[in-house]
Amino acid sequence: MSRLRRQHSTSQTNNVEAQDLNELKSKTGNVYESIAIIAKRANQINISLKEELHSKLEEFASHTDSLEEVHENKEQIEISRAYEKMPNPALLATREFMEDKVYHRKNEDDLFA
Repeated sequence: MSRLRRQHSTSQTNNVEAQDLNELKSKTGNVYESIAIIAKRANQINISLKEELHSKLEEFASHTDSLEEVHENKEQIEISRAYEKMPNPALLATREFMEDKVYHRKNEDDLFA
């Protein structure tokens, strides 16, 4: 199990909670900038989890060309269910942002674009 999956599966619930906009704003000075940072981090988390899931499922994939044969692989089903139960990446990213676990910086090119 990857470090990211282990870290997030134990410390997070799937419940969406209302966030205080003033608290979000206090982190960067701008609510929209804070949300953009959270969205970028959520995308990073989603990509890494997706790559991890696909690599695990590849181990159990059967490489047959027959369309009629559909095999139920119990291991694949269990792995998929475990990933489905994990919290949404946006919830994970919001939690990380609120706990100051996300590093972000302003790019000079973004300021003048």
